[in-house]
Amino acid sequence: MALDLGTQTIGTAFCDAGWRFASPGKTLRRGKFGADKALLSALAQERGVHGIVIGLPLNMDGSEGPRSQSSRAYARNLSALGLPILLWDERWSTTSAERGLIDQDMSRAKRAGRIDSAAAAVILQAAIDALAGSAF
Repeated sequence: MALDLGTQTIGTAFCDAGWRFASPGKTLRRGKFGADKALLSALAQERGVHGIVIGLPLNMDGSEGPRSQSSRAYARNLSALGLPILLWDERWSTTSAERGLIDQDMSRAKRAGRIDSAAAAVILQAAIDALAGSAF
């Protein structure tokens, strides 16, 4: 499962058991961490998730800012689920997801509701492409 953490929403994505294809999941309304954790835990159990990839919003020069620190803190808190967590560079994920949705001729209004989960799928696809064949 991948997460694209926004300030108001959390985009989710999932991959097949063979680590080949990432697909967008639900876009969740972000609330208090306890509620988020319970919802993510239920999703993980429902989908048989074995690990979580969280987008790490690095600056274009590779440095970390406040959003990166927030993602790291979220990952630390989410570690209570007992699943391995991988932080993955998410630079350009939203731009790539936006281009894909535009290529599908999706309206601006529909894109707004799906962009976070589409970005999570971009993050997850990059991670599984890099990790497929490794001992992760």
